[in-house]
Amino acid sequence: MNEEQLLAIRQRIDVLDEQVQTLINERAALAQEVARVKIAAEGDDAVFYRPEREAQVLRKVLERNAGPLSGEEMARLFREIMSACLALERPMRIAFLGPEGTFTQAAALKHFGHSVRTIPLAAIDEVFREVEAGSADYGVVPVENSTGGMVNHTLDTLINSPLKICGEVELRIHQHLMGRLAELKDVRRIYSHSQSLAQCREWLDGHLAGIERVDVSSNAEAARRAAAEEGAAAIAGEVAAELYGLGILARNIEDQPNNTTRFLIVGRKAVPPSGCDKTSLLVATRNKPGALYHLLEPLAQTGVSMTRIESRPSRQGMWEYVFFLDIEGHAQEEKIAQALKDLAAEASLFKVLGSYPKAVL
Repeated sequence: MNEEQLLAIRQRIDVLDEQVQTLINERAALAQEVARVKIAAEGDDAVFYRPEREAQVLRKVLERNAGPLSGEEMARLFREIMSACLALERPMRIAFLGPEGTFTQAAALKHFGHSVRTIPLAAIDEVFREVEAGSADYGVVPVENSTGGMVNHTLDTLINSPLKICGEVELRIHQHLMGRLAELKDVRRIYSHSQSLAQCREWLDGHLAGIERVDVSSNAEAARRAAAEEGAAAIAGEVAAELYGLGILARNIEDQPNNTTRFLIVGRKAVPPSGCDKTSLLVATRNKPGALYHLLEPLAQTGVSMTRIESRPSRQGMWEYVFFLDIEGHAQEEKIAQALKDLAAEASLFKVLGSYPKAVL
């Protein structure tokens, strides 16, 4: 390929860049117009963020994507465009289980884009309280890990919270060894959260056997210590490396390459159907033979698919339990509504925690 061919290609790229920029600004102007219409009609009660609408847009992006960019990359680009446009209407405040640099913050940014203000909080119940008080628009909390199981604190908090589940995020967890060191042989101490140390045990035994491993409160705290101590390294995510200015010594050191964490988006308003939804429920039944079978029977009779069930102590009496269920579909769908009505009649405790779009990616 000669210089003339390269010049022609670059000129075509410049033309396309100009067109793309013009179209993005045109989209942003339409977002501002949407805001004006909503404010005129609804005033201070206007709702700008529509989870079901964003899920529909991203699904269409994936459906029509022909490459060479992957669907994941294309969806990420559109997520950022939507995030920036929404910020023109009203910037959102997103509370998350902190501190900064955690995987929960990465999940918040994956779901909402980088044009939101993220608010780190020290505990899951604090995230719920911040949203309940209206100090944050939404909260992001972990609920399940593919290797570590359920996050019980999140389940326990959902029992008494008035908040609704408004969405979910699935985040592949990649653990990196990082520090202000030149080589692995310079590592004298490794900081990380206990779960991350466990998830990387085989790699650590094979590459850094005998090196001190120190359990700390979060991977972000591990990165902070690694940045301040000579000979120290941390196991954390890429966001923490960027935040604390650390170099990555080894990437993707987790023992299970498919390690994924599921996060919940919690908010104050219910979400309308998106066309591909999930509903989460909290139910309890009286302690009698066949109780759980009869409780779940309405789901089978109406052909509703249950994708998850977890039990937790009810805290109301010894050996009494509540069950968390995920089912496919939205509570407003006729079939789902009938199943929920029958299930509520059988249950001693029944609560719809939320209907929300399934994670797009």
